[in-house]
Amino acid sequence: MFTQTWRKYLPVIQILLKRSAQTEQLLQMNHTDFERASGGRKTRYSFNKLELDNARMIGQMKQPPFAKEFAAFLLEDEATKRILAGKKIEFSMTTAFSLSIKQLEHETLSETNEIITETDEADTAE
Repeated sequence: MFTQTWRKYLPVIQILLKRSAQTEQLLQMNHTDFERASGGRKTRYSFNKLELDNARMIGQMKQPPFAKEFAAFLLEDEATKRILAGKKIEFSMTTAFSLSIKQLEHETLSETNEIITETDEADTAE
């Protein structure tokens, strides 16, 4: 439903994705673009903590359809997919149509193994 709207903002989103390595990025979008695209239907235009890890959506079941559509749109574009590869990105959108893009620390396999080892050691100590 919002493909055309997201397509309009895609070049800016791609630039902000690249810049998100340094600091959180914000994109203020026009509410009329989304209201026109919805065709008058009541839609919740906000979502929180939509995570894409290495170009894959995390926690898909918790997100509203609007967020899932946004993620699917991003992952359909090959250039965006290349930008997302190897990164963990968090998106949030407010009801004021402000899109936040934040790059998260990517947990490495060794960090995960350390956590598991510490947990196992604590369990055996008891």
